[in-house]
Amino acid sequence: MQYKITHQTEYVFDSEVFLYPHHLRFCPRQTPCIKLVDFSIAVKSKPIGHKRIRDEESNTVDFYWFEGMTEKLTIKAESILEVKPFNPFDFILYPAQFNEIPFEYFEPQRKLLYSALYKKPISEALLDYGNTILKSSNYQTVTYITDLTKRIQQDFAVVHREVGAPFSPNRTFKHLKGSCRDLAWMQINLFRKQGIAARFVSGYYFYDMEEPNYELHAWVDVFLPGAGWVGVDPSYGMLTCNTHFPIAVSAIPDKTMPVSGGIRGNASSKLITQLSIEKI
Repeated sequence: MQYKITHQTEYVFDSEVFLYPHHLRFCPRQTPCIKLVDFSIAVKSKPIGHKRIRDEESNTVDFYWFEGMTEKLTIKAESILEVKPFNPFDFILYPAQFNEIPFEYFEPQRKLLYSALYKKPISEALLDYGNTILKSSNYQTVTYITDLTKRIQQDFAVVHREVGAPFSPNRTFKHLKGSCRDLAWMQINLFRKQGIAARFVSGYYFYDMEEPNYELHAWVDVFLPGAGWVGVDPSYGMLTCNTHFPIAVSAIPDKTMPVSGGIRGNASSKLITQLSIEKI
């Protein structure tokens, strides 16, 4: 099965501005079940340079720099993906000690996973929420991860919020609602507090809709020895499948933003996005 993704992003300024260099993250990552067949990106607003690079976490980044003044920045990215059948539960944890929580990563793993294990303070109420589910899961790693993901989907309302960094985990937990990135960031911080390496994923999620209305999506990767990075989606209460198309992964959500860059000038801006995903 192949999918075509067309993602157009436009910033319209109410007066002329100068664009500082921009990092653009629109190129999907390949996975064992997702092959990137083709990718193209077009930028309008007088770019004078472009280099495709790999960032610190091996994400593909299109780096552009500009000259002159402009009232608009337009980005159009097109991807063709080929997907294979995929069973998200087709793994084992090895060594066997990782089947129960708490567990300890081996020293080389801890060094490599340092940023994905970095703990920030979270409320006792949020930690108790996770520990209650952990206990009911009999401290079994895979059972807990799947149960927690399902419970967040059941207990929290998903709300649309187009722009802005993820809210703090405590704020999301207190209000029992959040955008996909808010729920993902809350779950990441809970996992880390329990000693499980977790990182933020930004990408697309395809499912059949009567009236397609797709948008960028966020979910969570956890690192389980023997299985590697395993995706879980708290917005939908599921392990990720072959129609979760990751673009960027990072221990730091800001490093997955599709557009990063600044302007010189006093203009305000309007963001217009269009995203289509279709089977071909």
